[in-house]
Amino acid sequence: MADEITITIDGQEVKTTAGKMLIQAANDAGVYVPYLCYHPGMKPYGACRMCVVEVEGAPGTPASCTLPVRDGMVVNTKGENAVAVRDTTLDMLLSEHPHGCLTCHRVDLCGPQDICLRHVSVLDRCVMCPKNERCELKDTTRYHTMPMNSPLTYQYRGLQVENNDPFYDRDYNLCIVCARCVRACDEIRGDVALTMTERAGQVLVGTSMGESLLESGCEFCGACLDVCPVGALTESNYKWERASRVEKSVCNQCSVGCQMTYEVNDRERVVRVIPELNAPANHGQACFKGKFGFDFVNSKERLKTPMVRRDGVLEPASWDEALDVVAERLSQYKGEGFALVADARGTNEELYLAQKFSRAVMQSNNVDVASNQRPGVMEGLADVFGYYAGTGSIDDLRHAVCVLLVSANVTEDNNVVALPIKQRVRAGTQKLIVIDSREVEMTRYAHLWLRPYPGTDSAVLGGMLRVIMDEGLADSEYLIQRCEGLDGLRESLADFSLEAVEKESGVPAEKIQEAARLFAQSAPASIVYALDNTIGGTRRIASRAIANLALVTANVGKPGAAVLPMRLGTNEQGAWDVGCAWRMLPGSVPITDSDALERVSSAWGVSLPVAQALGVRDVAPAALDGRLKAAIVIGDHATYHDDTLGDVPGALEKLEFLLAMDTFMSPIAERADVVLPASAFLETKGTYTNLERRIQPLKKVFKLKTVDSRPGSEIISDIARRMGAQGFDFDGPEQVLDEIARVVPHYAGVSYQRLLDEAVVTIRPSTDNPLPTQVQYSDKVSMGIQWPCVSAEDAGTPTLYEESFLHGKARVAALTWREQPKHEDTKFPLLLAHGRVLVQPGQAMDVVQVERVSKRHSVIALPMAVGAGAGQALETPLTTGHGVRNRIERQEHVILTAADAKKAGVSDGQHVKAVTRTGKEIAAVVQVSPEALRGVVSITTLFGELASELDASSHPDAMNHVPRLEVEPVRLESV
Repeated sequence: MADEITITIDGQEVKTTAGKMLIQAANDAGVYVPYLCYHPGMKPYGACRMCVVEVEGAPGTPASCTLPVRDGMVVNTKGENAVAVRDTTLDMLLSEHPHGCLTCHRVDLCGPQDICLRHVSVLDRCVMCPKNERCELKDTTRYHTMPMNSPLTYQYRGLQVENNDPFYDRDYNLCIVCARCVRACDEIRGDVALTMTERAGQVLVGTSMGESLLESGCEFCGACLDVCPVGALTESNYKWERASRVEKSVCNQCSVGCQMTYEVNDRERVVRVIPELNAPANHGQACFKGKFGFDFVNSKERLKTPMVRRDGVLEPASWDEALDVVAERLSQYKGEGFALVADARGTNEELYLAQKFSRAVMQSNNVDVASNQRPGVMEGLADVFGYYAGTGSIDDLRHAVCVLLVSANVTEDNNVVALPIKQRVRAGTQKLIVIDSREVEMTRYAHLWLRPYPGTDSAVLGGMLRVIMDEGLADSEYLIQRCEGLDGLRESLADFSLEAVEKESGVPAEKIQEAARLFAQSAPASIVYALDNTIGGTRRIASRAIANLALVTANVGKPGAAVLPMRLGTNEQGAWDVGCAWRMLPGSVPITDSDALERVSSAWGVSLPVAQALGVRDVAPAALDGRLKAAIVIGDHATYHDDTLGDVPGALEKLEFLLAMDTFMSPIAERADVVLPASAFLETKGTYTNLERRIQPLKKVFKLKTVDSRPGSEIISDIARRMGAQGFDFDGPEQVLDEIARVVPHYAGVSYQRLLDEAVVTIRPSTDNPLPTQVQYSDKVSMGIQWPCVSAEDAGTPTLYEESFLHGKARVAALTWREQPKHEDTKFPLLLAHGRVLVQPGQAMDVVQVERVSKRHSVIALPMAVGAGAGQALETPLTTGHGVRNRIERQEHVILTAADAKKAGVSDGQHVKAVTRTGKEIAAVVQVSPEALRGVVSITTLFGELASELDASSHPDAMNHVPRLEVEPVRLESV
């Protein structure tokens, strides 16, 4: 820790640490220094000169954002010379920025949305700026008390407003060239979509390639909008809306658990999302889903009232009528003929009550969360370590010397997890090894990219383990002290010779050897994995190999050495924790554990079923063959389209009774006997548990007045009570979490009130002063609690297994050799490894503009699982109401071996259509390559195409239907 020093600012003694910049030391002490280019979390820049100060004994007026503090420093922020520099700076800024709204003498008389009382020819009035009353330059000008007249001539730039790209608009007439957006894109996001440009001798901000953001590789994370101090960068939707209040909650788009501030207008609509600057998981960052995918909560297509099917038609009904029908019908199907499929977006409290209802009321263990398509991802960790969970935190990736990324498209699926890796790799302080059959964005940052045949990840990992053990790179002392079963691992590695692994996976032996050495010789090292491409039932084997790899290199139980599985669903970790998983009781204990069964039975006061369960992948087959008679399906499960209930034709129709609880009329709801409108995540309280085991509070942000919806926990409890069940009398989610704490040992010290009470006060300067939006909104931030937390005095456990493993010692798992999965589908004889990246400099592309004339639908094929099946494309309109939109046009390439091309009857350079088994079609040109994998077709598309399709989509919750880049069978057809 840096040494503490004392400085004096405006006569006030301030304790700070050596090396800190003066402006940050001042802010920490509550002393405001004006600034425009500085922003917390970015490197010192010193461009705007608004933060100049006077330092006793030093000449000039240095910028406080680039001035390190030193012991005994005496600073005057309000000296005559410093104020004069600020005067000149503001004069120059306002000479090129519309400033009628900043210097108007009626500003104190007009309301922020009043009609301007000045002459009609004045075009820079307050209400003409989308950042009206949210402008940092305006606040700074008022704080600094500018005179009404400037000695400089005002010069309007006359630039075209760029509003053709997805999600946000750019008006560089309002830009003050502070470069915050460029620096955020570069320093924080690791991208270069924005850059400083020169037009006619004038420096401005622009895109790095071409004119459109689509050409420049923008990932549409919105970081540039969040740091922009003026109206140069603004969201396209709700652009002119002002917030009447703000509320904090947790994003529900993925399992990272980003904390966000939601702006709500006076009509109770959520209009804007600002990532929380000091949140423990996301540190002020978001992704395209979280930043721009919130509007579904406002949708007019929300289910507005319960519906009951009468004479084959769904008709509106009252809540009492609908719930009575549900209670009466479900009482006929108690036992193994009932199943409940829960929503991975549900809170811990909703998921806990869902599984309690299934087991205690319906006497069925057939309960699962819809996203639980890949249980093997977690089972391998539990086999070796003990817990069904990752071992560390996202922040561990900032301290890792090496990261191994296994079949995980983190930049799209768990975006914020990629940021510390990209930052460290670009800084040259971290090595990245990627094992992935696809070309995804993180392969661009990799020092080593191992590209195995799909389903052979476990072989490659076994080969790495063999090299580490054979070459004496394992930490023998750690293995002896902390592990058991090492002899079994050594024996099993006999099958994993590099020659055998190369033959099976297609990865050259020397690359496997290099990866093993690099990982073993880097300390600390972390592993991030999703096993997207690990097909053929090998995920459990692969996750065991990953756990073994962490153990043999002693990369467990210490900072910077995390094993992080990327969960599919938002709250899938929480679902497993509270027992909403087909083979798990609350506490992630198998249902076959008699002691755990007795403990839960005693806590609930009922006898629980002991029969084996059906998981989400078993529900559709069980419905088809008649084993399943009734079901409750919560949420829209199209995202997890592997084998869910709505994706198997005829499964729903076989059920005798189906209850759907959803926010929209989904394909499953259309087939239901009763449909109940569930509240959106911003309309309910509760908790989420993210992929790093962090339990965080959701807060009720707003309530859509036009929708008569109820939280899922309330609906489930009401049904249970109507069926005469005991133990469902809760006053709210807080009481449900209290019961979870009594039933789940590693949640024992957690309560909703504690999560709120332990929020950290983060802001120091007064909010009366001009501050960036993210800084101003960051007042109190919940740090959450990472389980295990066994008592109210326990602070939680950021790093698992520091002292011991769940069962004392880690159980090193012997690896099983699995041959390359056989693919014998004659209709779709090849496998598609579909990758997606931000830019491909070597491949030509064009950006065209598409007219947006009405809400009619286009034929753009966005492969999302809606309608009757997963292969049906999402209808997308060409307009959302204004102008034209940019779209990418380019020639895609399908890359395959000469032998596969011959077998498919195609040749190099031929135009073909790649058709997948789920109905996706991609037009491309054949490219025969000796580096291609046998039996695999590789296609790499651009993220910008997806962004355009999402922006144009008519689906009310399009971000929840983004197609995952999973390996799937494909055939090539000549065009």
